[in-house]
Amino acid sequence: MDARDTELKKELDASLQARRELGEEYESALVDSFLEKVDQRIDGAVERRVRRQLAEQQMTVARDSRSPKVTDTWGERFGFGIVSLVLAVPLSAIGGGVADLPGLLVAWAGIVGVNVVQAVRTNPGLFGRRRSSQDGGWED
Repeated sequence: MDARDTELKKELDASLQARRELGEEYESALVDSFLEKVDQRIDGAVERRVRRQLAEQQMTVARDSRSPKVTDTWGERFGFGIVSLVLAVPLSAIGGGVADLPGLLVAWAGIVGVNVVQAVRTNPGLFGRRRSSQDGGWED
Protein backbone atom coordinates (compact mmCIF):
# COMPACT_ATOMS: atom_id res chain seq x y z
CA MET A 1 0.00 0.00 0.00
CA ASP A 2 1.57 3.29 -1.01
CA ALA A 3 1.06 6.76 0.51
CA ARG A 4 -1.87 7.59 -1.78
CA ASP A 5 -3.76 4.47 -0.72
CA THR A 6 -3.12 5.28 2.95
CA GLU A 7 -4.43 8.81 2.39
CA LEU A 8 -7.54 7.47 0.65
CA LYS A 9 -8.13 5.03 3.53
CA LYS A 10 -7.91 7.93 5.99
CA GLU A 11 -10.45 9.87 3.89
CA LEU A 12 -12.81 6.88 3.97
CA ASP A 13 -12.41 6.52 7.75
CA ALA A 14 -13.07 10.25 8.18
CA SER A 15 -16.19 10.03 5.99
CA LEU A 16 -17.50 7.06 8.02
CA GLN A 17 -16.79 8.85 11.29
CA ALA A 18 -18.59 11.97 10.03
CA ARG A 19 -21.57 9.84 9.01
CA ARG A 20 -21.75 8.38 12.52
CA GLU A 21 -21.64 11.85 14.05
CA LEU A 22 -23.98 13.63 11.60
CA GLY A 23 -26.48 10.86 11.02
CA GLU A 24 -28.10 9.29 7.98
CA GLU A 25 -29.46 12.54 6.53
CA TYR A 26 -25.92 13.57 5.49
CA GLU A 27 -24.95 10.12 4.19
CA SER A 28 -25.48 10.87 0.49
CA ALA A 29 -23.50 14.13 0.73
CA LEU A 30 -20.63 12.35 2.48
CA VAL A 31 -20.64 9.50 -0.05
CA ASP A 32 -20.71 11.98 -2.93
CA SER A 33 -17.81 13.90 -1.42
CA PHE A 34 -15.77 10.72 -0.96
CA LEU A 35 -16.55 9.51 -4.50
CA GLU A 36 -15.52 12.90 -5.88
CA LYS A 37 -12.12 12.49 -4.20
CA VAL A 38 -11.81 8.96 -5.62
CA ASP A 39 -12.73 10.27 -9.10
CA GLN A 40 -10.10 13.00 -8.84
CA ARG A 41 -7.51 10.44 -7.79
CA ILE A 42 -8.41 8.15 -10.71
CA ASP A 43 -8.44 11.05 -13.20
CA GLY A 44 -5.00 12.14 -12.03
CA ALA A 45 -3.59 8.62 -12.37
CA VAL A 46 -5.07 8.19 -15.84
CA GLU A 47 -3.78 11.59 -16.94
CA ARG A 48 -0.26 10.78 -15.72
CA ARG A 49 -0.34 7.42 -17.49
CA VAL A 50 -1.57 8.95 -20.77
CA ARG A 51 1.09 11.68 -20.62
CA ARG A 52 3.80 9.09 -19.99
CA GLN A 53 2.64 6.93 -22.92
CA LEU A 54 2.43 9.97 -25.20
CA ALA A 55 5.95 11.01 -24.22
CA GLU A 56 7.21 7.47 -24.89
CA GLN A 57 5.57 7.48 -28.33
CA GLN A 58 7.11 10.86 -29.14
CA MET A 59 10.53 9.60 -28.08
CA THR A 60 10.12 6.51 -30.25
CA VAL A 61 9.13 8.62 -33.26
CA ALA A 62 12.04 10.98 -32.65
CA ARG A 63 14.51 8.08 -32.43
CA ASP A 64 13.13 6.46 -35.59
CA SER A 65 13.35 9.70 -37.57
CA ARG A 66 17.04 10.09 -36.67
CA SER A 67 18.02 6.50 -37.38
CA PRO A 68 19.35 5.60 -40.82
CA LYS A 69 16.74 4.22 -43.21
CA VAL A 70 19.04 1.61 -44.73
CA THR A 71 19.76 -1.60 -42.85
CA ASP A 72 23.18 -2.26 -44.42
CA THR A 73 25.89 -2.59 -41.83
CA TRP A 74 29.48 -1.48 -42.09
CA GLY A 75 30.51 -5.12 -42.58
CA GLU A 76 28.22 -5.54 -45.58
CA ARG A 77 29.62 -2.41 -47.24
CA PHE A 78 33.18 -3.48 -46.46
CA GLY A 79 32.51 -6.98 -47.84
CA PHE A 80 31.04 -5.52 -51.03
CA GLY A 81 34.15 -3.36 -51.50
CA ILE A 82 36.48 -6.35 -50.98
CA VAL A 83 34.55 -8.53 -53.44
CA SER A 84 34.55 -5.67 -55.93
CA LEU A 85 38.33 -5.30 -55.70
CA VAL A 86 38.94 -9.06 -55.89
CA LEU A 87 36.81 -9.33 -59.03
CA ALA A 88 38.44 -6.21 -60.51
CA VAL A 89 41.79 -8.02 -60.96
CA PRO A 90 40.63 -10.83 -63.28
CA LEU A 91 38.15 -8.56 -65.10
CA SER A 92 40.95 -6.06 -65.77
CA ALA A 93 43.21 -8.83 -67.04
CA ILE A 94 40.54 -10.24 -69.34
CA GLY A 95 39.45 -6.84 -70.64
CA GLY A 96 43.03 -5.64 -71.19
CA GLY A 97 44.14 -8.96 -72.74
CA VAL A 98 41.26 -9.19 -75.19
CA ALA A 99 40.77 -5.57 -76.27
CA ASP A 100 43.77 -3.70 -74.84
CA LEU A 101 42.96 -0.23 -73.42
CA PRO A 102 39.30 -0.06 -74.55
CA GLY A 103 38.62 -3.46 -72.93
CA LEU A 104 40.30 -2.32 -69.71
CA LEU A 105 38.19 0.88 -69.70
CA VAL A 106 34.96 -1.09 -70.25
CA ALA A 107 35.84 -3.49 -67.40
CA TRP A 108 36.55 -0.63 -65.01
CA ALA A 109 33.44 1.28 -66.12
CA GLY A 110 31.40 -1.80 -65.16
CA ILE A 111 33.15 -2.09 -61.78
CA VAL A 112 32.65 1.61 -61.04
CA GLY A 113 29.02 1.41 -62.20
CA VAL A 114 28.23 -1.48 -59.85
CA ASN A 115 29.86 0.37 -56.94
CA VAL A 116 27.97 3.59 -57.72
CA VAL A 117 24.66 1.71 -57.77
CA GLN A 118 25.51 0.12 -54.41
CA ALA A 119 26.50 3.49 -52.93
CA VAL A 120 23.27 5.14 -54.09
CA ARG A 121 21.21 2.23 -52.77
CA THR A 122 22.77 2.43 -49.30
CA ASN A 123 22.85 6.27 -49.21
CA PRO A 124 19.77 7.74 -50.89
CA GLY A 125 20.35 11.29 -52.04
CA LEU A 126 24.13 10.81 -52.25
CA PHE A 127 24.46 12.45 -55.66
CA GLY A 128 21.35 14.58 -55.61
CA ARG A 129 19.61 17.11 -53.47
CA ARG A 130 18.21 15.64 -50.26
CA ARG A 131 14.44 15.85 -49.92
CA SER A 132 13.16 17.88 -47.03
CA SER A 133 9.71 17.85 -45.51
CA GLN A 134 9.05 21.18 -47.24
CA ASP A 135 9.46 19.68 -50.72
CA GLY A 136 5.96 18.28 -50.57
CA GLY A 137 7.16 14.73 -51.23
CA TRP A 138 5.10 11.73 -50.31
CA GLU A 139 7.86 9.99 -48.39
CA ASP A 140 8.20 10.42 -44.64
